[in-house]
Amino acid sequence: MQLQNAREHPRVSGGIVAGVFIVSGLAWWWIVSRRPSAEEVERRRREHLGTTGRIIDGIIMDVRSLNGDDSQSPIPEVLVYSYRLAGVTYNCAQDVSTLPELVRDCRLDQPVQVRYDPRNPGNSVLVSESWSGLWQRQRS
Repeated sequence: MQLQNAREHPRVSGGIVAGVFIVSGLAWWWIVSRRPSAEEVERRRREHLGTTGRIIDGIIMDVRSLNGDDSQSPIPEVLVYSYRLAGVTYNCAQDVSTLPELVRDCRLDQPVQVRYDPRNPGNSVLVSESWSGLWQRQRS
């Protein structure tokens, strides 16, 4: 069989197309499987800001549950806070449901320290795995 005839044969063409699809699918799967989850991306953001962010004073404006209701629990799920930087007031919220041991006994109008990214001041946190801007009461 000549080389020219081999290229025109439907089985050879189908094999080449199938091979390209298989290699493309494996490459896509490898890339997607190595991508971090949304929770991991958020944990990395908190950790980065907790170690490198600048600190500014702020205040807790609201304490809520994840469904948007006012929280009656001593361990809130969402902290809504505010801070002022260079004449601009930033109102932010942080989901702290994965950090319950760090947010006990939060109350409204509580002064806090906020860590923010100086290149993007709206990117901020109150609590990370290694840092907390909440003022904790001493337990007796």
